[in-house]
Amino acid sequence: PVSQRVPPRQGVSRITHRGIAAEAAARIQDAIFDGHFPPGAPLLEAELADSMGISRGSVREGLAQLEREGIVVTAWHRPSRVIDVTRDDAVELYALRSALDLLAASSAAQADSHDPIRAALAELEESSRSGADFRELLRLDLRLHDAIYRVAGNSRLEQAWRAIRSQVELFQTRRLLNDVEDYRERLIQEHREIADLISAGPSERLDACVAAHVSSALTALVKGLDG
Repeated sequence: PVSQRVPPRQGVSRITHRGIAAEAAARIQDAIFDGHFPPGAPLLEAELADSMGISRGSVREGLAQLEREGIVVTAWHRPSRVIDVTRDDAVELYALRSALDLLAASSAAQADSHDPIRAALAELEESSRSGADFRELLRLDLRLHDAIYRVAGNSRLEQAWRAIRSQVELFQTRRLLNDVEDYRERLIQEHREIADLISAGPSERLDACVAAHVSSALTALVKGLDG
């Protein structure tokens, strides 16, 4: 009989410290969004490892994850640092976001159910009424956009959104540090209008509303950067 060929063993190293690097990335990310590490600030492995009680290797892995998300940059023989928030960066990021948001909204408008979008909007409205701080409102704002991308039903589109989501959150945080009242005034009205138009189906009005929403966010951010 013909002998069966046994596939070679794949040399994948054992997993150790499961989840520590991901937790380190999450904690560093929170500190960045809370303003503890402002744009351009260095992220020193030894100090971060000491403060979190973990190895430098785990911190390094966590920083690598944040670099893939676009909010941390590294250079040879230099410490990692938080990305700078510049006018040119903002224009590039929001141009990409506008294109993605337009496709997500128009695709979501064709979906059979918009319940996740309505649920996210209700949570955002309730938090706004209760006087939640801007960090909580921004978190729920992005969760609403997550729902739109999920309802759109395009996995590659959702992956593209995930690739820039952390950068959007960082840039929006920078915007709110300059003018949170403008954000609060626009927050519910703009998102409710987008949700209503998605429920009504694809339309030029929906496209215009989504484009205006992203444009207003960019204008507010750039105003603060130029000031």
